[in-house]
Amino acid sequence: MKRNRRHGRIRARVTGTKTKPRLSVFRSNRFIYAQLVDDASGLTLAAASDVSTANDKKTKVERAAVVGEAIAKKAIEKKIQEVVFDRGGFLYAGRVKALAESARKAGLTF
Repeated sequence: MKRNRRHGRIRARVTGTKTKPRLSVFRSNRFIYAQLVDDASGLTLAAASDVSTANDKKTKVERAAVVGEAIAKKAIEKKIQEVVFDRGGFLYAGRVKALAESARKAGLTF
């Protein structure tokens, strides 16, 4: 419930456009997902997750960093350099922070 309230407050302020989409992050207990969303048209422009790499011998934080790199590569392929970060009500720590920092390192700015 607390996460939903935090997420509602964040979404009231954060919106994505076609040129500057919203980088939305969802973290479950096992996996982490990221997608680029154009809120003006309601379309998902790109998505990445660690579901396929779940059996690798990596920690969840390391897998989150891989997802951050993957979403950044997909964004750059679509000529998107800037995004608005939506942490989805999760605290900016651990896997969410690893994803964000690796996306920045791979070329996204937010």
